[in-house]
Amino acid sequence: MNLIVRAPLLHLHSIAPSPCRLLLLLNRPCPSRYSVAARPLARAFSAAVEEAPATDDGSFFAEEGVSWKSLGVSERLCKALSNASLHRPSQVQASCIPHILTGNDLIIAAETGSGKTHGYLVPLINKLYTISPSCEGANSPEEVPEKQKISVVLCPNVMLCEQVVQMANLLLSDSGEPLLRVAAVCGRQGWPVVRPHILVSTPAALLNCIYAFDPEKKRRSEFLRDVKCVVFDEADMLLCGSFQNQIIHLINMFRFDEKQLSRMESSAQPSTMHINEKNDADFEIEDDIDGSNCEEIEGDEEEPEDIITDGSTVETGFVKDWRRVRKVYTRSKQYIFVAATLPVSGKKTAGGVLKRMFPDATWVSGNYLHCYNPRLEQRWIEVTSDTQVDALLDAVKSSYKCNHGNNDAVADRTMVFTNTVDSVESVAKILQRAGIACIPYHSETSLDERMRNLADFRENGGILVCTDAAARGLDIPNVSHVIQAEFATSAVDFLHRIGRTARAGQSGIITSLYTESNQDLVSAVRLSGKIGQPVEKAFSRKRSFRNKLKKRGRSAAVGTERILA
Repeated sequence: MNLIVRAPLLHLHSIAPSPCRLLLLLNRPCPSRYSVAARPLARAFSAAVEEAPATDDGSFFAEEGVSWKSLGVSERLCKALSNASLHRPSQVQASCIPHILTGNDLIIAAETGSGKTHGYLVPLINKLYTISPSCEGANSPEEVPEKQKISVVLCPNVMLCEQVVQMANLLLSDSGEPLLRVAAVCGRQGWPVVRPHILVSTPAALLNCIYAFDPEKKRRSEFLRDVKCVVFDEADMLLCGSFQNQIIHLINMFRFDEKQLSRMESSAQPSTMHINEKNDADFEIEDDIDGSNCEEIEGDEEEPEDIITDGSTVETGFVKDWRRVRKVYTRSKQYIFVAATLPVSGKKTAGGVLKRMFPDATWVSGNYLHCYNPRLEQRWIEVTSDTQVDALLDAVKSSYKCNHGNNDAVADRTMVFTNTVDSVESVAKILQRAGIACIPYHSETSLDERMRNLADFRENGGILVCTDAAARGLDIPNVSHVIQAEFATSAVDFLHRIGRTARAGQSGIITSLYTESNQDLVSAVRLSGKIGQPVEKAFSRKRSFRNKLKKRGRSAAVGTERILA
């Protein structure tokens, strides 16, 4: 693996992709109370790994000689990784772990299936688990010192929060218990009774909990002071659209605490000094990062959660912001941003925002960021109103026969993407009428139903008909075929959809149905693949062209709904 360092950018280069045995995913959903049974999850994970191909040409894993231990991971954690069938780090993991261990701010922009989640979980667990020399002899999370620092992982939705918790709980001690306490605060889950070492939450849920703390007892300031690392998973989604106000608000709160601590240490004030509970919420979004020009992502967003500030809803309209209060101060927290798509063309894109807010952060970029994965076999089918349904059935039946026409123990999986909830229901009815069983998945169903459907798909395979709620972040084993019944409406959605297959070194098939109304978008995407250019560069910076593509995409979606209905 050749590394080219361009401070603060670090980029990975390799000649070709590789199949591999490693699947950073699970085969069972997390229980609703997040009390994960460690041994069953480990067995499920091992079974998923054994289903994966055993070949590897060396470009997914780090080069020979690079091991977890050589990256600075403790002996106990190395053993836990090996027991979880994570014997070697991937290239992305090998690049980002040393930076996280040194405390540097880091931006990880790497393609789907490259190992980003364990890329930040492993060093976080390593730092927390070895916070005291006595920890090396600990056999359970309870033996780790109670008064310790905490890491926070922010995800855009409950399903991804659960997934992060499960992946962390795969790493077990000799006694079979998770190395550290990892808890999720989201959806119906409130603040855990026992303080966790890693807290996984949605932005709104974390803000609610922070403002629910009693200011008189200084619990709010104590929590902010104890947070030493904040991870923003699916960072491009968090920094745009409905999440942006919440994320900037949290960043400002953490930065304000850093400045308070720096001031306290520099002036040798008593340790009783704490954050002004009224001023820590006194921030707003600047005009040049208001998100109005960000490419909005349609994902698995939960029902809006009200953010409470001492009994009232948070309002945006305050005067102070991070730029106007910025000055030289001693850093005491680490910020890590993780994304599979992170456009930087334009100051209002997520990448542009990060470059301005964290100019000294190191960037780790994957081999195929924003590019076609060469392990993918692309099939393009132009359809009309008369041929669309037949083409869809042919694509699904060919995949269905391939997956279920044998007696193999491996349960292959096919994902069929549509642009709207109505289209999911229509496609599901079409398949059922044709005698093809399928599982629907979209954000308008209850969380419990989505969890059951996803568990069914993970464990038994089959066909999942879904919106882009399933396109981002979910790790599902052995998805061999992705079908776009309706073509994606943006380059970002397209990249996340096709990223559900050919993950972690495996191969996969993409079948894209498109109509005349999608022609401009499809031509731009296909051209970028032919010339080896990042997909995002296939789109003009001019707003008129971008709006034209979005308008055509919406028109195509409406037309498809009528056809499928």
